[in-house]
Amino acid sequence: MSEISVQSDGLLSTRLQVISESMKEPEAKMFGTVIKIVGTTIEARGLMASLGTICLIETSAGREIEAQVVGFKEGTLVLMSFDGNQGLESGARIREKNHSDMALVGYEALGRVLDARGEALDGKISPRCSVGHPLSGPSVNPMLRDSIDEILDVGVRAINSLLTIGCGQRVGLIAGSGVGKSVLLGMMTRFSRADVIVIGLIGERGREVKAFIEENLGVDGLRRSVVIASPADSSPLLRMRGANLAHCFAEFFRSEGKKVLLLMDSLTRVAHAQREVGLAVGEPPATKGYPSSVFSMLPKLIERSGTGVDGRGSITAIYTVLAEGDDLNDPVVDIARSALDGQIALSRDLADEGHFPAIDLQGSVSRLMQVLQEKSHLRRATIFRKMWSAYQQNKDLVQVGAYQAGSNSDLDLALRMKDQISAFLLQDMHEACGLDDSMRLLESLLGGE
Repeated sequence: MSEISVQSDGLLSTRLQVISESMKEPEAKMFGTVIKIVGTTIEARGLMASLGTICLIETSAGREIEAQVVGFKEGTLVLMSFDGNQGLESGARIREKNHSDMALVGYEALGRVLDARGEALDGKISPRCSVGHPLSGPSVNPMLRDSIDEILDVGVRAINSLLTIGCGQRVGLIAGSGVGKSVLLGMMTRFSRADVIVIGLIGERGREVKAFIEENLGVDGLRRSVVIASPADSSPLLRMRGANLAHCFAEFFRSEGKKVLLLMDSLTRVAHAQREVGLAVGEPPATKGYPSSVFSMLPKLIERSGTGVDGRGSITAIYTVLAEGDDLNDPVVDIARSALDGQIALSRDLADEGHFPAIDLQGSVSRLMQVLQEKSHLRRATIFRKMWSAYQQNKDLVQVGAYQAGSNSDLDLALRMKDQISAFLLQDMHEACGLDDSMRLLESLLGGE
């Protein structure tokens, strides 16, 4: 009996050991090992994680840095760090932090300047937002979206009267560098009639973040705004996360029934960040070095703005698009024009002449103005644009004295009213002009048309 008992106890002990080892196996998969670091990418094995998972990697100094899974390659995970690869070494341990990337949003962020992680940049305690929101944003059935039938007063005379914007419209502010797009954004921020303003400063110079807040936004503008800043020295993942976080806050306030104005400066820098990620994980370049993921990412980001469902708020979005070398056929400019509901083009020639805001009416259009404005105002706006275009197209002839009066009726009228036209379009950055005043001034300028 005793021999049988011993054998039985030994078998039971062996079985318990097998069960114990099997229970430890999932625990072992909670950790992996870094096997290679190439440029900005990190390759790891031994960890089961899905695309977008946030992981923690131990550094040689004993601290942990965050990295995100951005791809897979021959049985290995490809990650990119949020803060660079300094201190990482081959063989470092890696573990999962969050299965999916979530953002915390709420009213607590109003009046604050935050980074791409939602942490404070203004020297105060980080806001304790408690509403979880998926960073990628929920998809909205296009058939359930409300129609755009209300005008948004942005306080800029040329836009209110000649490029009228509706609540929920998406517009591109297309400009080269140094032609006044930040100043125009600041004017719309201060003078807009929106309930809440969300500003995303993505990939711009660090100096411009503080300058925009202090000089263009101001104390009154900041009070009803949330500013998300991810400057140029941030990693590409943080720049993309900053753009998504700005949209998360805008979506939250829209769900609360607010009229939200979303200002993103700039959409081009977001495309550059996606290009860096795509090329780093081995995606082949398509057009001018941009991989195909850029052209699928931009429309998805833009579609997150717009009207809500069942009358619950709207997001009017203005995305600045940097025309590199003033090239309006740049791939990012082209994809933005096709995905947006209009564009406001800024001209370097007008900026050089001291004409601010340097809005070029010939390259600007609002695709919803026909729906939002009355026919009488549309006629006046059309006449004004004809005079402006006629003068701009024949300006060289007029300046050298080669134009003969009577050859072009639109140009004759434009020459007689040149000073009034310029005065109407010029506006000081500290001067507000509401929607009613803008329409009344245009009517008084043209009289009986």
